[in-house]
Order: sequence, then C-alpha cells, then structure tokens
Amino acid sequence: MTDAQVEVSEIHWLMDMFQTVDVGLVVLNCDYRIQVWNGFMESHSGLSPRQVRDRYLFDLFPEIDEDWLRRKCDPVVLLKNRAFTIWEQRPYIFKFRNYRPITGAADFMYQNSTIFPLSNTRGDVTHLCLIIYDVTDVAVSRLELESMNHRLHQLSKTDFLTQLHNRGSWENALVQEYKRIKRHAHVSSLLMIDIDHFKRVNDDYGHAAGDEVIREIARLVKRNLRETDIAGRYGGEEFAVLLVDTPEVQAVYFAERLRKSVEKTPVQHHDLQIQCTVSIGIAESNPAMEEHRQWLELADKALYSSKANGRNQVTLASEMKE
Repeated sequence: MTDAQVEVSEIHWLMDMFQTVDVGLVVLNCDYRIQVWNGFMESHSGLSPRQVRDRYLFDLFPEIDEDWLRRKCDPVVLLKNRAFTIWEQRPYIFKFRNYRPITGAADFMYQNSTIFPLSNTRGDVTHLCLIIYDVTDVAVSRLELESMNHRLHQLSKTDFLTQLHNRGSWENALVQEYKRIKRHAHVSSLLMIDIDHFKRVNDDYGHAAGDEVIREIARLVKRNLRETDIAGRYGGEEFAVLLVDTPEVQAVYFAERLRKSVEKTPVQHHDLQIQCTVSIGIAESNPAMEEHRQWLELADKALYSSKANGRNQVTLASEMKE
C-alpha cells in the first residue's frame, strides 16, 4: 500500500469515526455559521449537514441563549483556551428530545459540552468546535436522588397523619421565632389547641374514627392559617400554632374562627357524623421570657384553663388570675 493510499485510508477512518462517534461535533466559523455537523447532531436534530451548512446558529436554533453562548465562546477565540459547560448550570445548549428508554422521564437531553478553538497554520483562531455530550442518565439519576433526599427530609419534619409539622420540627420553628422576636422586639402569639373529650371519641367510635377527627381538625387549622403561620401536631390530639408578628388581640380572632369552624363541622366517618369541639389557650410573647419553654408553659396553662372552665372556649394567658 502506497503512502498516498494509507493517507486516504486514514482520512476515511477519521471521517467514519467523526460520523459515528456518540457525541455531537459542531464546527462554527467566527460568525457563528455552521461549517461541520456530524451524525450525532443530524440524528438528534433531524437536520442533515447540507441543511445546516453556512446557516447562522442562532437563527436555526432560537432556543439557544445567544448572549450566554457568546460569553462562553468569545474568550475561547481571544485567549485560545477551552471552555466547558455542565448541565447543572444550564441543562443543554441544543434542546434535543430524550429518546433513551432508561431515562424516559426526561423530556430533553441533558448535555455537557466542551468548546475549543481551531487555528489556521498561522495560529489565528478561525473556527470554534463544540463537543456535545449526552449526560441524561447521570443528570436524571442525580435529580431523582436529590428529589428523594428532599422528600425524605420533608417526611422527617412532617406528621404522617395530619401533614402538619411534627413536634420536633414545630418546636424548632418556635425556638427560631423566639430568638427572632428577642433580637428585634417583635410580638408573636402561640396557640395550644386540644380536642375536647377525645378519649370518648376513641372509646365510642374506634381509633380509625379518632384518626379521622384529628385529620379533619388539622385540615381546618390549615384552612385558617396565613402563609407565615406555623402549625404542628404537638401530641396525640393536641395542636400548636405559631402566629408570627401577631399580638394576642389578633390571635383571638384566629382562635375563635377556628373554634367555631370545628364546632359547626361534623366529622364524617363512614355513615357516622361525629360532633367535636376544641379548647384553645393563647400566650403572647413578652420580653420577660428567658427561654421558649416559658412561652409554651403560658400557652399550656391557658389551654388547661379553657378545659377546666367547660371546654370549647378560648383563654388568654394574660387574662388568667395568678
């Protein structure tokens, strides 16, 4: 085989690899007009090399953020250095559909890319080469793991029955709010809520009915909350609500609205209608408190005063007799 034949053969191999390699290869001139377009790009775009030749990249693919890509590419030309993009910063350059069965949940192909300069014999940069890597499998796996971890984190803070904060999560929020109002001299109110005669509900109708009562009252609590308020299931049939930046005078309106909602909303369990009421205690924060537990104790005392005085009522800690 002659040297010329070897050279032709090597060029054939290179062209074959260029067309069949499982990455995208795109060559642009310095005006961002497409000069080279390999088989990977044709397969995923549906456009042949002939169709894209000399076309302005951003006209052909308007989904590409032109300002962003130019900011990535201009230093490559000026400094003759490579640049890289990763899917975590920007999911893709070319918005290609994802056809992989394993990562079928992804609507599009996640991409990493390398951008490097192509120079002429004088060392002047005349073209840019973009290598596009399909990293959809890695991206989807990472996103699913992050989603799962986020879900587990949420579950660790959530009461399963009511979907309110569990006691630990809610009390942590109370500690943070206590620190905030101590720093900034704000006023917030704390409500402790207890379902009246709950043991009787369990004894008369069963624990499944008791669970339904707890769920329904949690729903009514959530329905009355503002976006900034924080509600939690504090114990078996006890709830706690933190009304942020709310003095006790306004907290009474929330408490009475909730109390009346519970009173007039029978809980439906199979063919039963279970009538329930709640007792509520309210404590407003004050500068004399040395720790958040004192705040809890005041609200608890107000709650037990409501229960001792006949239930289905609201008591303010500030109005209790020593």
